[in-house]
Amino acid sequence: MKGSSFFYCLGQGFKGIKRNKVFFLASVATIAACVFMVGILLAVMMNINFVLKEAQDSVSITVFFDEDLNENEIKEIGKRIEGWDEVSHIEYTSAEDAWATFKESYFKDNPELAEGFAGDNPLANSASYAVYFNEIEDQSTIADRLSSLTGVRKVNQSEVTANALSDVGKIVGIISLVIGVVLFLVSVFLISNTITTGITMRSEEIKIMKYVGATDFFVKSPFVFEGVIIGLIGAIIPLIILFFVYRSALTYIMSQFNTITDAFSLMPVSQIFALLIPVALILGAGIGIIGSSIATNKYIKV
Repeated sequence: MKGSSFFYCLGQGFKGIKRNKVFFLASVATIAACVFMVGILLAVMMNINFVLKEAQDSVSITVFFDEDLNENEIKEIGKRIEGWDEVSHIEYTSAEDAWATFKESYFKDNPELAEGFAGDNPLANSASYAVYFNEIEDQSTIADRLSSLTGVRKVNQSEVTANALSDVGKIVGIISLVIGVVLFLVSVFLISNTITTGITMRSEEIKIMKYVGATDFFVKSPFVFEGVIIGLIGAIIPLIILFFVYRSALTYIMSQFNTITDAFSLMPVSQIFALLIPVALILGAGIGIIGSSIATNKYIKV
């Protein structure tokens, strides 16, 4: 599209909005309602996935070693494990650290009882690695590989927890996709009907343009631009509302529900809107383009 044609179509789009203010407001309200609902859904799902990711990152496999292995040999095995692609990082706990943690937990109120083990570490063979992985689904694969290593005595994994977290993540993803698609289709349907109502009043204008030789593309372009403008405005309004709603909700939850925020954290406003802004603008413009295209196709053939 040449520059002159572009600005002509853009200008006609604004003129169309000016001539049909009622339909413009109805279309903006329709898209705004859709974007607002999608924004809430996206914010909720992003926080759920954020919490699940934190929970997954805390799940690990504990590896214990044969009694005849010294610390250097154990650390050599640790280097091999750390080099695996599926492993994010590992944490080493020596026998001394394990005993110190045990004493602090179980003899906290009666430290004198621990003195009976002075010079004798009952956990002398309990040096271990906590192995953390990039994806929760990799746990079983990593556990099998660990079990096959020479010098590994025992491998403990939280299989039930890992499977539960993985299943919840999949369910959340499916629900998000289904609801998102339904909202999108409903919005396209509503905006198409709204724009169709406005275009009906201008059907004679379209016919005249066609009779004088205007191409389908030239006839449709002003209406498509009109749809894009409506879509962008309809996306910006709920973005502003969502910003204040999410920020207020986040502040309220953090101040009133300390138990929840101590257990897990919620995504900050900046992270949410780093994704929400482009998604909302693309969604609004996309709905406007699709809706106006569907609406004009009905009258483009004369």
